[in-house]
Formats: sequence, C-alpha cells, structure tokens
Amino acid sequence: MLKRWLSFTSHSHVESLNGSGQPGSAHQAVGLMELAEECQRSGAASVEPAPKQIDFDQIYLRATVKPPAIPYSILKVVDMAASTHLQGMTPEAKRSALLMALEAGGAEIEDLLQDALVRQRALNDYAEKQQERLSRFEAEKLEENRTIQAELDRISGQYVARIQANLNEVARRQDDLLAWEKKKQQESQRIADTAAFLVPQGGSSYSSGITAVLERGSQSRRLA
Repeated sequence: MLKRWLSFTSHSHVESLNGSGQPGSAHQAVGLMELAEECQRSGAASVEPAPKQIDFDQIYLRATVKPPAIPYSILKVVDMAASTHLQGMTPEAKRSALLMALEAGGAEIEDLLQDALVRQRALNDYAEKQQERLSRFEAEKLEENRTIQAELDRISGQYVARIQANLNEVARRQDDLLAWEKKKQQESQRIADTAAFLVPQGGSSYSSGITAVLERGSQSRRLA
C-alpha cells in the first residue's frame, strides 16, 4: 500500500511541475519506494508485540484492593444465576431462588455486594491502565511517523529538485538551439544574397534563396 501511494504521489508531483509526465518521475518513484522499503524493514524489527491480555482472575489477584475472602463470591452467584435449573424462571422467581440458596449456604448479601464492588473497581482500574498504555504507545508511534515523514519529505524534495534541474537544463538547451537556428537563418541569407551577385539575374529582383541562385548559375553554365 505504501509503495503504491508513494508511486502515485511522486508521479503527480512531477506532473504538476512540468505539465506532463517526464522520464525523471520514474527515478523519483524508485527512490521513494526504496525509502519505503527501508522504513518497512527498520520498522518491522522495532515493532513491539501486542501486550497479552490477562484473564479476569489475574486482574482480580493483581488489583490494589483484593476481593474479600468469603465462602461465596459474587462470581459464584453469577454461575448460580446462569444455572440450567433457573432457566425459564421470571426475574422475581430467580431472585427468590438465589436468595434462598445463599441464605442456606450462610452467605452474607453485604459481603457479596462488597465483593462485586471491588471486582468492578479492579476491572475499571485495569481498563484505565490499558488505555493509558495504548495512549503512550500511540503517541510514540505518531512521533516516529512524524520523523519518517520528515525524512520522506527531505528525500522527496531532493529528487524533485534534481528533476526540475534536468527540466531547466533541457529548456536551456532548447533556447540555445532556437537562438542558433535564428543565427543560422541569418547566415544562410547572407550567403544567398552574396551568391546572387555571382550569377545572372533571373528576374526583376534578386532571389533570396540559395537554391534558386544555384539553379540560375547552373542554367547559365549550360547556356554558355
């Protein structure tokens, strides 16, 4: 994808300079693609592996505030609520069944609610830390991208300058040739005007072309 983008942008940039595609754009595209490959090679070696997400049990164990040690945790109640024995019950009937089971097991509702609160806080804290880590990682990569872009712009500018210099040199050569062609026409006219004095006149006025002068000279020699 990066290669295609570079090739497209470099070609478009060159066309904007001279109004049409020039052979030099191929050199620029090659140079930019070589830079892209180098960036990809160096970037591939420095890519950090994605952090491995730990399971929820580890999150709870690593939390600053640990869940209370109680016979029935809120997670046990979660499993009980998902039991097939309670399927099809209304919410109120399921609530009554859970409360009966917990009371029979000696579980304290207040402890369960405290356990739920601690675990929710542990999950939120872990999520915040992951978000902070992602934000730092994103900032590092954005800074790295800015560095790469600056290098890309520098090299791109060098190639564009070289292409423009080539175009300017071609334009100078074209101007030189046009100037010489003008002098050549003047020189040819001087020669033709002088040669016209050397042959009989072919009409009421001198011909300005050297070919016409030579033809008159040839005709005069044949008549002689």
